[in-house]
Amino acid sequence: MYEGISKLLIKDWTSFSYLANTSGFLSGFYHWLASSDGLLKIVDFLNIYGLLFIGIGLFLGMFTQLAAMAGALLLTLYYFAYPPFGDSLFNTVEGHFFIVDRNFIEIAVLIFYLFCKEKGYGIDYLIKKINISKQESGGKTEYSDSRREVLKNLTTLPLLGIMGWGSLLNNKKYNVDVMSGATLQLDKSALGELKGVLPRGKIGGHKISRLVLGGNLMGGWAHSRDLIYVSSLFKAYNTEKKIYETLILAEKAGITAINIGFATNALISKYKRNTGSKITVISQVAPNMEKGDYYEQINKAIEYGADILQVQGNWCDWLVRDNKIEVIQKMLDKIRNQGITAGLAAHSIESLLACETNGIIPDYYMKTMHHDQYWSAHPREFRFPFEVDGKQYPDHNRFHNNMFCLFPERAVEFVNRVKIPVMAYKILAAGAIEPKDGFKWAFENGADFICVGMFDFQIVKDVNICIETLSNLSNRKREFYG
Repeated sequence: MYEGISKLLIKDWTSFSYLANTSGFLSGFYHWLASSDGLLKIVDFLNIYGLLFIGIGLFLGMFTQLAAMAGALLLTLYYFAYPPFGDSLFNTVEGHFFIVDRNFIEIAVLIFYLFCKEKGYGIDYLIKKINISKQESGGKTEYSDSRREVLKNLTTLPLLGIMGWGSLLNNKKYNVDVMSGATLQLDKSALGELKGVLPRGKIGGHKISRLVLGGNLMGGWAHSRDLIYVSSLFKAYNTEKKIYETLILAEKAGITAINIGFATNALISKYKRNTGSKITVISQVAPNMEKGDYYEQINKAIEYGADILQVQGNWCDWLVRDNKIEVIQKMLDKIRNQGITAGLAAHSIESLLACETNGIIPDYYMKTMHHDQYWSAHPREFRFPFEVDGKQYPDHNRFHNNMFCLFPERAVEFVNRVKIPVMAYKILAAGAIEPKDGFKWAFENGADFICVGMFDFQIVKDVNICIETLSNLSNRKREFYG
């Protein structure tokens, strides 16, 4: 019933994307339904009002067997649109299932209702009792049930009102029920422009795409220099629904991993539960220095289901700067003791050099890597270690959220001599460098993977650029690690 209410309230809702992007063995049938405007209008009408009235019928116990039959049929169509086997992305609603998923179980329950003859409460049962009373009284309408018995049969009416009101409030707050695969709208037309398959490499035991989706745009971390509205704009655009669509599109385009700030773990965990996604989650973690608890975020990220953990870049810088480098070692040890791949990120090359000197070697490095040939890069003589993500100066000659790889040549020298995988990030200097330029510079200078924040409308283009770049590397000297 709630599915029906949600679709009814969404302006211009259509099942087109849901039908057009099916990947099960019956996908041809669903694609045919989506190919005709006339058929699509019929499908949309039956979908919305079928869900609504089937739900109401089951809720009130009214025309129960008819509602159960229609519900089982409708859920069967849902089941085979994205079956829980094969390569279908929408193969589960919660967790990872094979053959048996929520739709399968609900179908079984509704089939049981078709044959169930047990006494129950509802409108059907009330009508049945009235008819029995008429027969027993010679055609006169007399209630053999007590008033309490009648009220039992009508008890779901106020509950129906409460649920309906709650669904309206929920829809108003969240705009769309992103919990449902059928409700998600996704324009897959751009996928036809893909020029190949993204190459993959290994970090620890994880084989991931060499282009990794960055999570900053989803969290609103814009690094927008002196443009004060951009972070709010990012957050307004990247609603939960839009983030779901972006992630699904990224996976369809061949991106198999995402690198996120700790705060985004809850959302990505929810996304994976709701869609059955197998995207590899790389979570940044930081120590809680106020509590003296270095492992709080590590433990929580593991609970959320993160696959790879890395010490956050700014915290690596700050811990080295403040002579607390032993905290980094303890965090890496904790991560590895849980059987999880451990990474170490940094903005300042001095941080990684100091860790290396002290024998602190992670499973992979994550380093900011971009050149400084862009307008807002402040002069070299005014760049100082550990100032990234620090004070933002009003003086154009000093740092103002505009420079993330302070000394590019030193970063390149370090990357080209280390013997473990390196993931480059901030390769576009937060939007100051064109992707073709930034991708090529990072890969040619030794990066094994690149992490790039992307809006949904940028994904296919960036995937194509990455494929083309990796196919035409001419000046790379370092072998690929991972």
